[in-house]
Amino acid sequence: MHRPFLSLLLLLLALASVAGGAVWFIQRDRQALVEQFGRERYTQLEEATRGVSEALEDLGDDLRFAGELLAQPGSTEEHRRELRALLEAVGQYRAIAVYGPDGAEQLSLVDRRAQLMPREAAHATALADTARQALEAPWGRIIPSPPVMDGASRWMRVFATALPADVPGGGGAVAILVDTEPFFAPLRLVTADENTRLLLLGFHGRPSPLSDPEVAAWYQRLGQGADNLVPGLKALVARMRGGESGTLMLDERQAHRLGLGSADVVATFMPIRMRNEASWSVATLSSTRALRSHERLLVLRLSLAALLVAVFLVTFGAYVVLANRRAVALRESRRHAERLAHLHEKTQKILDHIPTGVLALSADDRISAVNQALRARLPSSALGGTLTEAFPSAPESVVRRLGELVTATREDGRVRSLHGEALSLFGEKGQYNVHAVPLEHGDEEVRTLLVLEDLSNVRMLEDQLLRAEKLATVGVLAAGVAHEIGTPLGIIRGRAEYMRGKLGGAEPAHGRGLSAIIDQIDRVSRTIRQLLDFSRIQPAEARVVPLGPLVYGLRELMHIEAERRRVRLQVEVPEHLPALAADADQLQQVLLNLVLNACDACSAGGHVRLSASQAQGDTAEGLGLLELRVEDDGCGIAPEHLHQIFDPFFTTKKRGQGTGLGLTMVAQIVRNHGGRVEIDSEPGRGTCVTVRWPVAVPRWEEQHAV
Repeated sequence: MHRPFLSLLLLLLALASVAGGAVWFIQRDRQALVEQFGRERYTQLEEATRGVSEALEDLGDDLRFAGELLAQPGSTEEHRRELRALLEAVGQYRAIAVYGPDGAEQLSLVDRRAQLMPREAAHATALADTARQALEAPWGRIIPSPPVMDGASRWMRVFATALPADVPGGGGAVAILVDTEPFFAPLRLVTADENTRLLLLGFHGRPSPLSDPEVAAWYQRLGQGADNLVPGLKALVARMRGGESGTLMLDERQAHRLGLGSADVVATFMPIRMRNEASWSVATLSSTRALRSHERLLVLRLSLAALLVAVFLVTFGAYVVLANRRAVALRESRRHAERLAHLHEKTQKILDHIPTGVLALSADDRISAVNQALRARLPSSALGGTLTEAFPSAPESVVRRLGELVTATREDGRVRSLHGEALSLFGEKGQYNVHAVPLEHGDEEVRTLLVLEDLSNVRMLEDQLLRAEKLATVGVLAAGVAHEIGTPLGIIRGRAEYMRGKLGGAEPAHGRGLSAIIDQIDRVSRTIRQLLDFSRIQPAEARVVPLGPLVYGLRELMHIEAERRRVRLQVEVPEHLPALAADADQLQQVLLNLVLNACDACSAGGHVRLSASQAQGDTAEGLGLLELRVEDDGCGIAPEHLHQIFDPFFTTKKRGQGTGLGLTMVAQIVRNHGGRVEIDSEPGRGTCVTVRWPVAVPRWEEQHAV
């Protein structure tokens, strides 16, 4: 029966102990709070005085700058202009005056923009008196004047400094009349609080207009019987006059007399230095009424909080236990989530930076992810679509084969691959390695990975390497053939002609045999000559070659050959086309080989067309291209031979009718001139060879480029 009452009593005692302890701690820490309050006010005052000191330092720099200007050689008018520029550059400067070593005025300038023109007698007197004081002071020291009482402003002061002895005339002094109110504007920020008062003592110990009127009045009464009434203010002023900085405490009685209410006052003070000399001193007197009110409110709140703590103590304890367990679980889950996110990010970066295409398929065969290498080649709607939507230009059989590969790898859980398959996936046929990779852990979004490895570039490099090896072989073979076979063949042919001439018509059978020998030797010689021509192709020395005369000369050259083969040759070259940058002989050799090949591909009654036109929308580095086309309606080229037609010694002609070097020479000559050659052919419908050749740069463009 008494146990609940005892528990309640213990609880009340605990609450009372908490409240009493809180009050005791507040009272004990009150001094620490006051000290913290003083440090904050000191820091605030320090920041404000830093801005004032910087402004005064700038004023000192300007005075030194004026002295340096006057030390420079020049006329009085030049010095006047320079000082005028300084006067008008700083809005607070009202007048500048220069005095000789005897104190006589040598130069005087007044700010023409100022609304209050400093022409009063007080201004001139202050400028002269302060300059004389500067003449008696050490060089480099800046002498400020008391406030100049001109009736318009109590902020006007004169600052003067002595000139170096090397100034023309033997020295002197320069003085500036300054409106100092903007200099001390940062101090207004510290008086924004209604519980703070400011006392600013000038260089000569007088309160400035920025000082609080009531505090300034008590300052004036010091030494007149008020010292015992406000001893704290007397100590503060003494330390301010001594150029010290720090913090003082004034009791409630003195605070009340100074108009700061019934609470202790924290006084912070520090000097305002100009060229490391204490020129001014400033102090703030801040009442601690806010701290006391805050202290009382804190006690009340702590008491109420103690009551609430007693009510919710048990609930809070249970909540803490449950929350702790939940926090442990959440931290573990977060650690796992961060680990998974890191692994996912790392995997995604790896997939995006490999050159092989990878796409992920979901359980319903829809694309759930695509890496960077494949994303650029698929349509924008591929993500979320099927394989058919991802490869719209691929034949149905190819897409079906990919689907079967995915189905097979899901059924047996093993990687299924296609190696080196010729597949038309992106509108053109290429060779690919395709791998279907099943994922062990079931995820509906990613069940299978389809890896597409494009081997087209590898095959192209292999073909280029093989072609380069063939070209090297041709060069070695041509040199050997020319040296080892050419000379004996020439001797054999000469002997055969000699014997045929001796026989005459006596032995017709022997004459025909010798003629056959000579014809075969000529055929071998032509082959050797083609080999030599092929191996001796040098880098082209391009010149300006008009296309029209060269093409029409070629037509005259090929006219008889075309009639002999009963093939109609048509030439279409507009007159307005620009000239080409080419070696004329090599360009003629290219066109001659292409026209001869076209005539060979046509049967009797066939048609060969040579045309030229400006390339459409194709400019590279400012140089245009011309397209030269040779078209025929002959037998065409089988698709499996298209990638071999530029290989040395490859030919589809019958044995003895071609060496397989014509198109190889054409390709090499075109490349040497910076052009390109392309072939489009279809069996039974003919062939079109397109040569894109650079045009010659006009002379004015060439000069401009140089």
